[in-house]
Amino acid sequence: MTGGRTSPEIARAGTTTVGRLFAAAARRHRTRTALVEGARALTYAALAARVDRLARALADRGAGHGDRIAVFARNCIPFVEIELAAARIGAIAVGLNWRSSEAELAHCLDLTAPRLVFAAPEFAAASEAAGRAPDIVIGPDYDAAVDAADGPPPPDPAEAEDGLVVIFTSGTTGLPKGALISHRAIIARTLVYAAELEVPRDDTFVAWSPLFHMGANDFTLATLLRGGRVVILDGYRPGEIIRAIEAYPVHYLTVIPGMIEDFIARLGEARAAPKPIGMIGAMADLVPRPLLKEITRLLDAPYLNSFGSTETGIAPASASLVPVGQAPEYLAKVQTGFCEVRLVDPAGGEAADGEPGELAIRGPTLFSGYWADDRANRDAFRDGWFHMGDVFRRDPEGRLDFVDRLKYMIKSGGENIYPAEIERHVMADARIVDAAVVRKRDPRWGEVPVVFAVRGDDTLTEAGVIDLCRGRIAAYKLPKEVHFLALEELPRSVSGKIQRHLLEARFERG
Repeated sequence: MTGGRTSPEIARAGTTTVGRLFAAAARRHRTRTALVEGARALTYAALAARVDRLARALADRGAGHGDRIAVFARNCIPFVEIELAAARIGAIAVGLNWRSSEAELAHCLDLTAPRLVFAAPEFAAASEAAGRAPDIVIGPDYDAAVDAADGPPPPDPAEAEDGLVVIFTSGTTGLPKGALISHRAIIARTLVYAAELEVPRDDTFVAWSPLFHMGANDFTLATLLRGGRVVILDGYRPGEIIRAIEAYPVHYLTVIPGMIEDFIARLGEARAAPKPIGMIGAMADLVPRPLLKEITRLLDAPYLNSFGSTETGIAPASASLVPVGQAPEYLAKVQTGFCEVRLVDPAGGEAADGEPGELAIRGPTLFSGYWADDRANRDAFRDGWFHMGDVFRRDPEGRLDFVDRLKYMIKSGGENIYPAEIERHVMADARIVDAAVVRKRDPRWGEVPVVFAVRGDDTLTEAGVIDLCRGRIAAYKLPKEVHFLALEELPRSVSGKIQRHLLEARFERG
């Protein structure tokens, strides 16, 4: 150290990467089971050997430091192998949402310009239609590429601040934004997951929600970096989830609003006898209170009262639990450790206790910005803080009470939907004079999108409005209802903006 400054070599020695940490974990836990998918299981030694061979195969195909490698597949062992192999050569894995429309998929491919695309057979045609034919189809061709790789993997050039993965999240313009998450952020999220949720080192994580989303992706990597087991399931398959929790103790089981009612019924039908579960969740605010009470009772596990995002991981406020068998109306959050949080008032100052303020965060779990989106980054990163766009109040006990989204968003079954994603297609039709999309509470999905429209042609039907969006956005984003109004019935502010909360109030009035 000279004059208080740390030399680059000393700084490098104080960091590491996901690829190197996984290799170290694999050496320590060679005989432990790392991944399970159906009847197939891979030990840490077997998984590490496949990852090394795949890293060699990627390098032989021209992929290297900083290149993007896209994965277009449902949850499967190859998805995890590709991400780890990309980490091994300093490349960036890009998880593509197979629920996307062709236009959304083309946008994601154009934005990230992947060097290589891996696609499952059922998505190969969609990838090609979106403008990028897959380089390797997952299946026999993929296995042959791994088996044929010759020689040791190339040297690992990655550094802690390099990107590890791009995960797409909804954008206010209606097109997805790519959140770049670094090795540093994933390592920090792993440590926060372990420390804040008290996750055992040899835990089992059931990865049933999509690996192209933060939830399954973060916790899968966190489990593999610590020597645990990941059970991979292809989506919500209640019978398989039940078999997994009956076979293994699970510290954290992903539970989301859209599946809880059905899962309660399936648990009863199966007379399930799960092994101990530490906690379940997420998005407690969107779960009807009777279901919250019943699912915790059936699984004998508290519900994680979390608040986080793709950009932040489980930080900033995921440190409280809803006790078993309870259904509290007040679900204020408790700040997670290892991050700084402040509530910012409209003038940019600190919001007083009891006053609303936008939540801003900084800390080691934070992402590295939106890929190739300078405008979004300027809006979100200000004064050394990431501004989340969510408004909270701090109560006298220091808890954070959610107020609303600064930039209106609909959370439907774990998916984020912005009204602009729907409105831009509805408003493109000449028969529509004006329109607004709002959220409506839903017992299954938590929230669903609903359209209020002013039509210039009385022959336009509710189904016709929905058809304006069909095929242009993912199916889960399609509006569930359409209500026609006169132009003067659209409530507006003094500045002319439609007041969505007043439209929402119509549901409460019936």
